Amino acid sequence: MKKLASLFSSSRTFQSVLILLIVLCTSTSLYLMDKSVTSFLLLLFSFLLLYYTTFSNWIKWGAGALIAFAVIPVAASGGPSQQVYMEVAVMAGIYIAMALGLNIVVGFAGLLDLGFVAFFALGAYVYGIFASPQAQALFHNSSIFPLGGESFWLFIIVGALVAALFGIILGVPVLRVKGDYLAIVTLGFGEIIRIVFNNLDKPINITNGALGISGIPQPKLFGFTFTQASHIYFLVLIVLGFVIYAVRRFEDSKLGRSWKAIREDEIASQAMGIPLVKTKLWAFALGASFSGMMGVLFAAKNQFVDPTSFTLLESITILVMVILGGMGSVPGVILGAAIISILNLQILTEITLFLTQNLHVPEVFSPAKMQRLLFGLVLVGIAIFRPQGLIPAKNKTYKIADLKAKLSKKNTKTKETTTSI
Repeated sequence: MKKLASLFSSSRTFQSVLILLIVLCTSTSLYLMDKSVTSFLLLLFSFLLLYYTTFSNWIKWGAGALIAFAVIPVAASGGPSQQVYMEVAVMAGIYIAMALGLNIVVGFAGLLDLGFVAFFALGAYVYGIFASPQAQALFHNSSIFPLGGESFWLFIIVGALVAALFGIILGVPVLRVKGDYLAIVTLGFGEIIRIVFNNLDKPINITNGALGISGIPQPKLFGFTFTQASHIYFLVLIVLGFVIYAVRRFEDSKLGRSWKAIREDEIASQAMGIPLVKTKLWAFALGASFSGMMGVLFAAKNQFVDPTSFTLLESITILVMVILGGMGSVPGVILGAAIISILNLQILTEITLFLTQNLHVPEVFSPAKMQRLLFGLVLVGIAIFRPQGLIPAKNKTYKIADLKAKLSKKNTKTKETTTSI
């Protein structure tokens, strides 16, 4: 095993051949078989292998985009289980984007947030209220509402802005508290949002209360309606690609370095001139905006939202994804979110079906009903064996010689410009 690992890390030819064989074999079996969960999981595993290759980032991104946009949809289209695979992929993408948003707050800025699902709910309800028949009960005799599926593209932005606004509203009064107190306050905020949506059916029926909002239109573009999970899949990929790009850019920016400085030592960062409240508010607003965007996608996909989808357990699940992958690590959070979401949506369900049908295990002992126990065991295992997460965060390192060379080049260009003037 060690020889294979060393060969993989040292030979690009071996890396290319191995990934190509895995993609070809798994995609072919996935296309030819009616249902093959193992092939689907191994095909997704190729993304992790691609990350550990020594190719340039452009090649990695290009190969990953090819697998995501072309190979997976074509391979899954061969059997009757296509929509099952696409449903898992869509939900995994939604959770990955939310985990990346929470990673800004928890991983970069070091602010423990236990009410993050509230921003997800805000995005879902903003689209649901204005684009569903619920708008008729709210806006009587209005020829504008309810809005159609064409408005989905606008509400992606609106959902992000509304969630960011509420992130600022949450941050202004609570960011002066720290640690456990901050966690308690954010937990309360998440529960307040859920309870408000649950009771906002009187005296004016805005959210339809505990019954939820149904009839939410699916996205439309140039007359085409995104009706199936295989259609929504491409929308999720595009939004997720934007989120990953934005988070990576923020990580290496001046703002991202300020977040990390605050996480390590607030007093020292404040002494260096970093405005604490303003920088923390940026973390809450930006992290919340990504969650609001995915809330709009979630509502459009399900065509229904109700308060039971936005409980405290959802916030804890997203936090588990961040901790499992590695706080502050973008690839680690992506891996952690993918593992937890696929574990919930597919692996535990398949294991339960196998045990109940073949070994006649009582339903009360099914793994699908022990999700929280398994999460606890996973967290304990990570705390013991991988305290920094599956893929720990790494800060960029710079060589002094390279920095001096860049500085000398910059000074030379400046002198040449001054001389020419």
